[in-house]
Amino acid sequence: MSIRAPASSREITCAHGGLSMTLSPFGARLVELQVPDADSRLDSVVLGFDDVEAYARHCNAYLGATIGRVAGRIGGGRFSLAGTEHALVRNEDGNHLHGGATRSFDRVDWAVEELSDDDLSVVAGRGVAFTYRSPHLEEGYPGTLDARAAYVLSGERELWTILTATCDRPCPVNLTHHSYWNLAGGEVEILGHELMVAASQVLDTAGERIPTGGLVPVEGTPLDFRRPRPIGAWLPTHGEPWPGIDHTYVLDDADGPLSLAATLLDPESGRTMEIRTSEPSLQVYTANRLTAVVGRGRRRYAAGHGICLEPQRYPDAVNRSEFPSVVLEPGGTYRHVTCYRFR
Repeated sequence: MSIRAPASSREITCAHGGLSMTLSPFGARLVELQVPDADSRLDSVVLGFDDVEAYARHCNAYLGATIGRVAGRIGGGRFSLAGTEHALVRNEDGNHLHGGATRSFDRVDWAVEELSDDDLSVVAGRGVAFTYRSPHLEEGYPGTLDARAAYVLSGERELWTILTATCDRPCPVNLTHHSYWNLAGGEVEILGHELMVAASQVLDTAGERIPTGGLVPVEGTPLDFRRPRPIGAWLPTHGEPWPGIDHTYVLDDADGPLSLAATLLDPESGRTMEIRTSEPSLQVYTANRLTAVVGRGRRRYAAGHGICLEPQRYPDAVNRSEFPSVVLEPGGTYRHVTCYRFR
């Protein structure tokens, strides 16, 4: 499906603390993140496109986008809230994925704002904020939702994402950031990247990758990244066009304000990324279904050329009483903070 790209979209660049980022209001999106390697050479560590029209043509890849209203899958595209059943747009195998098909957060133009005092109370630095008002029943969701996505570069080689939302009636909210990371620069597979995920369990899933409510230990499986190891050392051998990972990891230590979620190392460039987050889980996806495309700077991307590390709340939680609620109430504020630290 192709989405019409808004003419008002434009790129915004900001540099601070040794990093430089380029953003787009189309999907409140990270287009580039320039990070030095061990020899101080800069290169972008996220997959991207040269123009907003390419993002619109390849919208189902979600490159660099802010995802919402609800990240992940909602089984059957339905949920009940206070006795009322809500039918969402179904856009993957009869389910609802990443907020819908045409007016999900990655496919709309966001307004651009300066950082607020609230953003800078989380971390001092330079950056940009985007805002979007999602009207009642957009993609089937109840209530008007005011969402905000702030990107902040600190002086410590860190990128911070601060995602917030308020609503006028109860509605599910679960936002995340969907960059495809490749610390080598993008035009090579990430099989040699060394990954650590601070989780001893993943969510159990049934057909179409919908959670059952149970947990599965990673010990002794290809999903065990409790200690750093190359992604390609032991991959699943079934279930995807490219034999990779698409699982929700339940973080072991999710009680603090910012808990360690993962580390990623590219031995060739020497770049290392550490992720700390306020969220209880991390969706790990190794671009198993990414079709071959020409990306930013004429680089060629394909399956396995990036890894998505998406901090979030549990998918399909709105249908699972076993999971913590993702329903936001009027008067409350949804808040998600993640720090990506580079060395």
